[in-house]
Formats: sequence, C-alpha cells, structure tokens
Amino acid sequence: MALHRLFQLSSLLRSAVSLTLRRNIGISAVVFNKAKELDPVQKLFLDKIRDYNNKSKASGGIVDAGPAYQKSVSEEVTKLQRLYGGGDLVKFPDFKFSDPKLDEGSK
Repeated sequence: MALHRLFQLSSLLRSAVSLTLRRNIGISAVVFNKAKELDPVQKLFLDKIRDYNNKSKASGGIVDAGPAYQKSVSEEVTKLQRLYGGGDLVKFPDFKFSDPKLDEGSK
C-alpha cells in the first residue's frame, strides 16, 4: 500500500516538474530569440524593405518609375474611363438608391 502511494506521489511530482520545465524552457526560448541578432537573411530582407519604404516616401509613389511606366498608366486610365463612362477613377463612387414606389393592391 505504501509503495503504491509512493508511485502515485512520484508520478504527480514528475508531471508537475515536467510542466514547470516546459514552461520555463518556452519562456527562456522567447527571451533568447529577442536578445540575439536577427538571421542575416532576415536582416537583409528587412533592410531592403525599409530602404524601399524610404525611397517610396521620397519619390511620392512607385520607386524607379520612368516615363514609360507613367505613359502606360495613363493609357490604361484612359481605357478604363472610356469603358466605364469617364469620371474620377481614384475616388470611390457615390451610389444613390431611390426607394421603389409600392402600390397596395385592393383588399
């Protein structure tokens, strides 16, 4: 009987220690990852994204867009205006719906 209780207690103790160790290892892994430097490939990728963002803000639009790109965009906008009846393609359209007139039938 005492031996059986000892096994139960050791099993309970083992599961509690296992849970505590898993939690501590999980937390320390997160802290360790934040403390160390980024992977060189990740760092290069993030640097390129930040560089593109700075260039985009400086140019006010697409980076390295030449006159051929601007001409192509203006041609496409003209096509769309011709197809869809003109108007401002940058602004979201205003929809106006009128309520239908319903006639009540004779009862």
